Amino acid sequence: MAKTDTLDEKGAAKAAGKGKRKAKKKAAPALPLPTAVLPDPAGAALAPPPGIRRIEALPPFRPSLADARAEVLDRLWAVIEQRRLAGDVEHSHSARLLARGTAKVAQKLGEEAVECVIEAVAGNRTALINESADVLYHLLVVWVDAGIRPAEVWEELTRREGISGIAEKAARPKAIARLAKTSKLP
Repeated sequence: MAKTDTLDEKGAAKAAGKGKRKAKKKAAPALPLPTAVLPDPAGAALAPPPGIRRIEALPPFRPSLADARAEVLDRLWAVIEQRRLAGDVEHSHSARLLARGTAKVAQKLGEEAVECVIEAVAGNRTALINESADVLYHLLVVWVDAGIRPAEVWEELTRREGISGIAEKAARPKAIARLAKTSKLP
């Protein structure tokens, strides 16, 4: 039997008692190519392609920018955590980044922080807003990687609320400065 025969053809030939005689290959029927169904930019509901049953019609997600609040960070953290759990590195930037390990996750946060600082120094407000969003996203990826929930950070910020920054820093253990091998930390 030729090396190009499939396992099914080998089995069929043996079952029919035809020995080494080559089974004829049938041409696969041509299937129609699917037509692309693109979302309507105006948000109108499109009919599903034939043979596809729509279970639940959801309106397109369009967050109200007037209602933008810090809760978006909790939602974004949840999405990043879902992506980590799913582990789909082919389709998820978050999953791909997390799969590369803590060092890469931290490196990306550092890169975004530097870009944010550059835009702040340059006085480019729009770019600073965009880079700030990148920093927050990558900070949340670091939290997911470290197993930190946003509520833990919110609790620490709440604990510090109303405490002078100078007093709070003075209360930090001096071991931090020794470990960092610098006297530049306040």
